[in-house]
Amino acid sequence: MPDLGQRLLKTIRTHEFLRAGDRVAVAVSGGADSVALLFLLADLRSELGVVLSVAHVNHKLRGAESDEDEAFTAGLAARLGLECEVDLAPIGAADAGGDLGAKPNLEAAARELRYSFFRRLIERGRANKIATAHTLDDQAETVLLRMFRGTGIRGLAGILPRLPVDRGTGALARAGKDPSAEIVRPLLTFRRAELRDYLRARGESWREDSSNGDPSFARNRLRQRLLPVIAEEFGAAAIAHMAELAEIARAEEEHCASAQALAASTNASLDAKNLLALPLAIQRRLVRRWLEMNAPEADLSFLLAEEILQLARGEAGRKLELPGDKSRSVRRSRAEIVIETATSGAAEQYENVLPIPGEVDVPEIGARFVARLVDTNSVSDAESAGLLDPAQIGDRLTIRNWRRGDRYWPAHTAREKKVKDLLADLHVTGAKKKLWPVALDGQGRIIWMRGFAAPEALRARSASAVWLAESASNG
Repeated sequence: MPDLGQRLLKTIRTHEFLRAGDRVAVAVSGGADSVALLFLLADLRSELGVVLSVAHVNHKLRGAESDEDEAFTAGLAARLGLECEVDLAPIGAADAGGDLGAKPNLEAAARELRYSFFRRLIERGRANKIATAHTLDDQAETVLLRMFRGTGIRGLAGILPRLPVDRGTGALARAGKDPSAEIVRPLLTFRRAELRDYLRARGESWREDSSNGDPSFARNRLRQRLLPVIAEEFGAAAIAHMAELAEIARAEEEHCASAQALAASTNASLDAKNLLALPLAIQRRLVRRWLEMNAPEADLSFLLAEEILQLARGEAGRKLELPGDKSRSVRRSRAEIVIETATSGAAEQYENVLPIPGEVDVPEIGARFVARLVDTNSVSDAESAGLLDPAQIGDRLTIRNWRRGDRYWPAHTAREKKVKDLLADLHVTGAKKKLWPVALDGQGRIIWMRGFAAPEALRARSASAVWLAESASNG
């Protein structure tokens, strides 16, 4: 076995990225890094005791070139005797925040579509691990980009070696199909150049993405212009040192995580006195984490965290508008700092049509709702309890905030209850309570409510079912 394979085997075993019995989908774009990972894992699969497959996403961004990437990847999978799952996920202006010319938006939209595909593979039981080919070079680039854009210790941690898969908040998420489901990056200590040398030694080819030469992407400019200068002026080891910094930052972040328990809840308030009693470094971390959980659309920065801490030190009644999130602000009350949602006028009510299948954004709560038709034979009994019967709910739903008099009957409860009382059971209060989402069918019945099981009477009992999921909006 080549030395590279032995190194990868040791890395996987040391960090327990993969275990015997895992179903591993290798994310293959057709580029050198992902192709090398595929061949390395194919050589190791017997020794690791894993089942491999290939996952490819075609964003249709480069026309025929994108289709050729797909065909190349499918051919590799066929050569290795592996199943190949392909997701056609074209990126439109809506996906890219309304502007296909905005490179950061484009990259974020593509990443979200890929990770949505990975979640679906796990939800369908096609894999419990997704292996991506992020390298040491990718790590160094990420650390530098975050430094230039402004970040804290958490941002310096860069690309995480493993990432639990977020299954959203729908029925499949509540079923908790596989707690081991995660994305793993076993090549983070490998250089891009050595992976290409490995492929050349095998006589294997790969696809070159023409967009990698586009200087309008910040990462490309850094890769082509800055990193060569750094390597020339400070030595090739400087690149590795940046990746080592990410590892150090990640360990520091994990060490401090236990001190952030105060921000671990989704409460939109923090006790000012308790916050200011903490060491300054922990105050900053806690405020940042609190904002991430309660105002995810806000433009987080060191300056914003400092302004919120200054608010906590100040007098009651002061208020701070959150940059990047016009729907929320932070206010200093008598004893707390509180995130408030603008719920005056039309914002107090929202109503959106969701076709089946289809998706709709609800900007009032920063959420996207997706309705999919799924095969009930591909999900477990636990999951099927959360799937809805399409024959009973029709071809479109209405997503709105609950209204006075609304009632809902979650499965496994004795009777129908007022939505108001169900929210009281969850201890939901304030603006969040007013905007709490429900879904109605064509008959005006509430057939779904965030945080509760689907009604037993509407449970899918045929081969086809409707799965309704909620996630953070891209917009």
